[in-house]
Amino acid sequence: MKYSAFLVIALVASTQAGTYTDRFLEQYKKIKDSSNGYFSKEGVPYHSVETLIVEAPDQGHETTSEAYSYYIWLEAMYGAIQGDFSSFNSAWENLEKYAIPTLQEANSVYDPSKPATYAAELDSPSDYPSTIDSSIPVGQDPIASELKSAYGSDNFYSMHWLFDVDNVYGFGNIQGQCEAGPSASGPSLYNNYQRGPEESVWRTIPQPSCDMFKYGGTNGFLDLFTGDSSYAHQYKYTAAPDADARAIQAAFWANQWATEKGVQGSISSTLSKAAKMGDYLRYSLFDKYFKKIGNCYEAADCAAGSGKDSAHYLINWYFAWGGSYNAQYDWSWRIGDGAAHFGYQNPLAAYALANDASLKPKGSTAVEDWTKSLERQLELYEYLQSSVGAFAGGVTNSWKGRYATPDSALLNNTFHGMFYDWEPVYHDPPSNRWYGMQPWSVDRLAQYYYVTGDSKAEALLKKWVSWAISSIKFSGTDFDMPSNLEWTGNPPSVSVSITSYGKDLGTAGATARTLAYYAAKSGDSSAKETAKKLLDGLYENYKDDLGFSAPETREDYSRFNEKVYVPSGWTGTYPNGDVIDSSATFIGIRSWYKQDPNWSKVETYLNGGAAPVFNYHRFWAQADIALAFGAYGMLFNE
Repeated sequence: MKYSAFLVIALVASTQAGTYTDRFLEQYKKIKDSSNGYFSKEGVPYHSVETLIVEAPDQGHETTSEAYSYYIWLEAMYGAIQGDFSSFNSAWENLEKYAIPTLQEANSVYDPSKPATYAAELDSPSDYPSTIDSSIPVGQDPIASELKSAYGSDNFYSMHWLFDVDNVYGFGNIQGQCEAGPSASGPSLYNNYQRGPEESVWRTIPQPSCDMFKYGGTNGFLDLFTGDSSYAHQYKYTAAPDADARAIQAAFWANQWATEKGVQGSISSTLSKAAKMGDYLRYSLFDKYFKKIGNCYEAADCAAGSGKDSAHYLINWYFAWGGSYNAQYDWSWRIGDGAAHFGYQNPLAAYALANDASLKPKGSTAVEDWTKSLERQLELYEYLQSSVGAFAGGVTNSWKGRYATPDSALLNNTFHGMFYDWEPVYHDPPSNRWYGMQPWSVDRLAQYYYVTGDSKAEALLKKWVSWAISSIKFSGTDFDMPSNLEWTGNPPSVSVSITSYGKDLGTAGATARTLAYYAAKSGDSSAKETAKKLLDGLYENYKDDLGFSAPETREDYSRFNEKVYVPSGWTGTYPNGDVIDSSATFIGIRSWYKQDPNWSKVETYLNGGAAPVFNYHRFWAQADIALAFGAYGMLFNE
């Protein structure tokens, strides 16, 4: 019945007809077709249609806040083209229901003067657990009281970043429930990645977002990550700030488009929610332990911050919060992150939160903070831009995640006292090796330029666009995109080289959209022509029944057999009985993968056969391509 209703809507004549907006609608229809498998029965967007896929999430029917943010943006553009924003509102309602944690009771006892207890980040998973050290000074949280005053609640309005949508692991951390187990139905929040920069997805030990020691070992999963004298039942959530910012960016466009069509009132409630998310997103602007920004090394000596001197005003890699699950315990914590990657910056979201009346947060200093953030983000792009135009990694206030002392070369040229890092946060693979970080971030810069005409953004874009256009390899209607980048030197003399090419269709879409927004404002005909050529190449060469795809050879799937570090003598179990001990491997603690319909392809490879080839349909990539078609069509009326 729902599908039939959708067909009626989809067949209504577009209010903005054109080749590229029609292609948007064609792709939108495929994504929303329930038989194509992009959404769970609850309406949650999966990471991919296919279940056997290992990248940031370790299974396709998990999802991320990233996918949610693309879902919001997809529906905003549908509203722009069709004039109906009801699905935009519905998408945000689904986000609110499943992505904003409801189990946050201990937040009410949070003490902003003692936001968290220090624990060093270590180099390798084998160095963990990391001992909690209360002797290291931490700063004050300057926005907690402001947020409580504005919203009358201690709870975060931020998305947890990772979901086991079909509860495959069986933790059963369904909203409001803690370790309800395998029989629980619905999206289960869980955690991953907590053991330093070398902890790739292949080396992770997934753990529940709320841990009451029902699974894992004696102390649940907690003592795999932190060393303490005792352990308590607790919940912990982590936000991916780029995803929250992308959702706000999408809300900005929804506001612009709905206003143009005279229906802004229909989304006013959703815009208020986006503004609220932007208020809490300010936790991404602060150092992990609220230490003073600048020349911060040696954890014991690095000064604790007060007021806003712990704010770097950049969108960092993550922020997190948690607290006691049991009433007899009386504690709660919050952290930011001292590391900021250029790929996470979003000047359009900062601009919107500072200037759009419908998106201004209620926090008393929020507009001031986002105004400063916009300025600081643009400075970061300038600092990190290479001579050819590509952007280098990022900066950190906490070298090696433990306020260590960096090499002397980095001490001599800092960014507001923060140190350059070519691979912020993650080294396996290096976090700025993937070309996709370039158009993801620069697209936001181009949209900001399109809206404001900022000359600083224009100068940055002009260099990047020239590099990007020259870096794409065209052959007739087909193309190859840069895949991996290699970085040498330090700002202002950082250099980049392209080490491999591939068929990453999502980054092709993002690049086309970036070029389109730049061209629409600057009049650059080469940028417009290249955007069109990419979009036509996508449509002519890679369209399939589910969307768009290209074959991917996954040699990295040899790592299914990779050893996962577990301390000697530590033993625990997953809900399905998989044993976690010093003999653990990636597949050994995910035995459910052997029931996947595509497992035989991996098994053959592990037994000495050829590397498996897959055609994947990732939600973000499918949405990115759709959005590129729609943006080009609307910008150029084609």
